[in-house]
Amino acid sequence: MEKSRLSRLPRPGVYSSSDLRIEEIIPVLPEIYEGGEIGAVALYIGVTRAQSRDGREVEMLEIEAYEENANLEIDRICREVKEKHGVAYVGIWHLQGRFKPGEPLVLVVAAGGHREQVIKALHEAIERYKKEPALFKKEVYVDGMHLWISE
Repeated sequence: MEKSRLSRLPRPGVYSSSDLRIEEIIPVLPEIYEGGEIGAVALYIGVTRAQSRDGREVEMLEIEAYEENANLEIDRICREVKEKHGVAYVGIWHLQGRFKPGEPLVLVVAAGGHREQVIKALHEAIERYKKEPALFKKEVYVDGMHLWISE
């Protein structure tokens, strides 16, 4: 896929929530599939939950990143997933900062010729971004307690 066609699409990686919003990326996604080479686009939006896995009420989620590592890892994940599944595009945008329940904090996109390969690529990209980049999550509960969590 030509880089020039993706001129308005932010480079995949980690961004501060004050610098980028997931909602700003979505209107630019047609740059990926305009031209007719792409037959399927799948996306995943990760949203802050109001309840923790153990049932506690979440006031906010704080995301921190070791940006240099996280950006290198996200770039590697996108490249490897794209090659493995033979898709035209894979992008991961993860925000860091503080998020209230209901706020989006990550967008993963896969695009390619056919839905089967695109869905497999999307699934792998999601699973890998949750484990490989240096991203750290802290749930802050309404009772004032907090917990660093991992996937």
